[in-house]
Parts: sequence; structure tokens; C-alpha cells
Amino acid sequence: MKGVILAGGLGTRLSPLTDGVNKHLLPVGARPMIHYPLQRLCEAGLKDVVIVSSAPGVAAISAALGSGGSFGAQICYCVQDEPRGIADALAQAARAVGREALCVILGDNVFDAPLREYVDAHHSDGGALLLLREVPDPERYGVARLDGGRVAEVVEKPTTDVGNMAVTGIYMYDAGLSEHLRGLRPSPRGELEITDVNNAYLQHGALRWRLLGGRWIDAGTLEAYREANTLFSS
Repeated sequence: MKGVILAGGLGTRLSPLTDGVNKHLLPVGARPMIHYPLQRLCEAGLKDVVIVSSAPGVAAISAALGSGGSFGAQICYCVQDEPRGIADALAQAARAVGREALCVILGDNVFDAPLREYVDAHHSDGGALLLLREVPDPERYGVARLDGGRVAEVVEKPTTDVGNMAVTGIYMYDAGLSEHLRGLRPSPRGELEITDVNNAYLQHGALRWRLLGGRWIDAGTLEAYREANTLFSS
């Protein structure tokens, strides 16, 4: 299994902080935001890591992280030429690593739960594994509607009550990911959606979930970024 950090996007929701800085390099506590997912991957033994970002993002992040040697990692960088969505960024990573299982983390996810048990579960079961978290504001996230302990549907930013189990930006996919990516079509907003990838696995009966423990926050907005710095101040 390879590690993937998706670090694209323009960071507009974090303006003006991102006017001159890539959002994944903004400090959370004493470290840049992107250190958190990278460290969790390395702790889980996933030290071959692909980071996907825009061309300017790759330049900035590679200048900060280099080859990944200080983490004991080997980092490969991929450029997403245009912001066509999370699933498009994932496709860049999948092409870089070939038919391998992936542990994928969105770069603005700041968390401290070890990933080893989830990685081991995925090795055992295959398919796709989503890490979920109960949230008070599910309309901000992709949400897994659960039925009898199973995922019945994944809904992107729901406008009706489908529950409050948010899909964190931590996903694991087996070597069949490329087939599911090939079948995607752009959403009404013109992007390839990660929710569609997850629902494709669901339709094949291969989507599972586990609850993410520890501290976690999606630090992609100004309010959440401030909360992240309070939560991870030490």
C-alpha cells in the first residue's frame, strides 16, 4: 500500500492567510498543516508517499518537504494541472503508482489517531474503507447514510437529513481503484467527485467504514483553522 496526500485547491476559504502561502504549509500548532497526514502515514509504515498539488503547490511543498527523508519517507510529487476535483487529483496519484492499494488523505485533515489498525483492516478486507466522524454540521461534508451498520449511500454536502456521520478526508482503496475512476463523469459543478468513487465501490458491495478516533478537524476554513490551532496547540 502507498500513501497519498491530496494537497490541491486554491485555498480561497482561508484567504487572506493563503494570499501568499500554500494552505497546506500554514502552521497548525508548531508545524505546517501537511506534516500531520504525512506523519500519520509514516507511522503506519506507509513511507512511499505521493503528494498531488497544482504546479505552484508542488513547488512550494517540495521546497518545504524535499524528498521526505526527514520523515523517513520517499515522496513523489504529481502535478494536477487544473482544479478538476478531488477524484481527478486521485487519478493523478493512481497513474503514478499503478495497481496498488492506496491510503489517501486530504492535506487539510489534521488528526492524531494512528492509522495502523485501519490499514491492517483494509489489507484484510479489500474494497474501500471510509473513516467517519460524527459532526454537528454535516452539510459541510460528504456524509455516509448508515442503515443497519452498513453504508447505504454517500451524499455530498446534504441538504436533507441523512445523518451526521461525516466522511473524513481519509480513505483507503484497493487495486481496483483505477477501474472505478475510469467510469466517473463530471458533476454539475464540472469536477470529478470523490463521493462518486465511494458510491461506485458501494454499488459493488465493497464499501466499508470505521469510526476515526482521537482528535480530528478539517482545517479548510478560517473558523476551522483557528479551531485546529487551539486543538493542536501543543
